[in-house]
Amino acid sequence: MTLHERIKSLADTKGISLPALEAELGFGNSTIVKWKKSTPNADKLNAVAQYFNVTMDYLLNGNDKDILTAKDNRDIKKDLDSIMDKLQSGNDGPASYDGEALSPESMELFRDELEIALKRLKIINKEKYTPKKYKK
Repeated sequence: MTLHERIKSLADTKGISLPALEAELGFGNSTIVKWKKSTPNADKLNAVAQYFNVTMDYLLNGNDKDILTAKDNRDIKKDLDSIMDKLQSGNDGPASYDGEALSPESMELFRDELEIALKRLKIINKEKYTPKKYKK
């Protein structure tokens, strides 16, 4: 599968067309289609990877080996649920932005972004704190 085919597949899974994806990411028309014959710059490729929450390695090579284990994913879910429960219950004050309470849609977006941040943090910490003898 090529880079273009992988992106098309991810877009189809998410229910978005390539032109809509390009518009959302601020790319010019047919930018992704041009990647059939050329390699994109790293910034654009990274933007696509972040949008679909995949690695650049997956987009380029199809390597979908997940660095996070099932235990890591359970830990992230537990932390995420705990943080969101505290925010929604108002234990530490109401969840608000600029003095206004967050709408349910904003809360859901915040949850999604927080999950991405927790996953990235877990990957960084695994890389940083795993002893060399256990690294592959």
